[in-house]
Amino acid sequence: MPLQPTGPSFAPFDAVSFSVSLAALLVVLVCAVVRPFGRPEAFFAVPAAAVVIGCGAIGLDAVREEAERLGPVIGFLAAVLVLAKLCADEGLFHACGTWMARWAAGRPRRLLGAVFGLASLITAALSLDATVVLLTPVVFATAARMGARPAPHLYACAHLSNTASLLLPVSNLTNLLAFAASGLSFTRFAVLMTLPWLIAIAVEYVAFRHFFAADLDAEPAARDAPEPPELPLFALLTVAGTLAGFALASAVGADPAWAAAAGALVLGVRALARRRTTPVAIVRSAALPFLAFVLALGIVVRALVDNGLGAALAHAIPEGTTLPALLALAALAAVLANLINNLPAVLALVPLAAPAGPGAVLAVLLGVNIGPNLTYAGSLATLLWRRIAHQHEHEVELREFTRLGLLTTPASLALSTAALWLSLQATGTT
Repeated sequence: MPLQPTGPSFAPFDAVSFSVSLAALLVVLVCAVVRPFGRPEAFFAVPAAAVVIGCGAIGLDAVREEAERLGPVIGFLAAVLVLAKLCADEGLFHACGTWMARWAAGRPRRLLGAVFGLASLITAALSLDATVVLLTPVVFATAARMGARPAPHLYACAHLSNTASLLLPVSNLTNLLAFAASGLSFTRFAVLMTLPWLIAIAVEYVAFRHFFAADLDAEPAARDAPEPPELPLFALLTVAGTLAGFALASAVGADPAWAAAAGALVLGVRALARRRTTPVAIVRSAALPFLAFVLALGIVVRALVDNGLGAALAHAIPEGTTLPALLALAALAAVLANLINNLPAVLALVPLAAPAGPGAVLAVLLGVNIGPNLTYAGSLATLLWRRIAHQHEHEVELREFTRLGLLTTPASLALSTAALWLSLQATGTT
């Protein structure tokens, strides 16, 4: 049985170190949103990490601990990103677009249902990055080909990249961080999160049908169904085998990153043999600058936590795993995610919640995954989705995004947290 972590200890408050760490985090987050001069996130995050190390806000031992903690997570993320890109090269996402169009048969409401179904499955199996980067352009093209108004379907990709990432440890970088601290097996994690996942998606779907009623009732300009696509059977079987490998690896105590790497290797060798990709393209799909950003961000957040934020949050963490405590913890995580982004929020809160058991860790996860649907800055996935929408000349209005978030986020968070509490009671998990 995995050892339960003990609560973290914090150094005495140091106003200078706290101020430097907070300023570094704000610079990193603002630059991740704005991306000045078109530079990647790591261009600003790595120097920010160097600053907090250089000024003594974080010691080298703490940097080493953070690198050791995040190293396996970053390696896993790289493998999943490569796997998703190779699935796209195999035609999986193009086939998804064709299937959606044929299923919808010119009816926008059916298209919305298809988008919800596919986006939820793709997010769960291949991570939210696959939904944002690979599925969103396909959804936009499918809506345009049907002559349907794109807003409901594009916003569904944004919301589901966050909400539908609750199911598996591999679905979101926040999940990987929480999974590592929870002491749960891969299968146990999925069992506990299945009901919250289903409830959160159902709430979103009902809210979307109401919020976008006028768009969904508008008559589409075209009704021609596309030809049936060629089934990318090899890619589907590889993904299924990789998911099975995640569960098997967890059961035998191996790192699930090995299963992700195996799936990426199988598709990579096939793609190289068929000359559908190149070694350089595979390396590029691992998003090395983003991986450096994650590590640098972890160091900056660790410095802020050690120099005051952790002690302040420790007083706000509710005790126990009763339903009121889980609701309060999920709400705290959601608020923090919208203030400082969900990745820093999970880095700060998970070590504080872990001593209370896996239930508390999963409540934090609900907050940092569902909460970001309230604001643009809540998650990196939403920021990336917004850029993709602008590339397709679709203007995302702040007022509309916020109104939709206010309609969906509180209800989704409350009901999914109640579902988590029921799952914990049913399985005897604390």
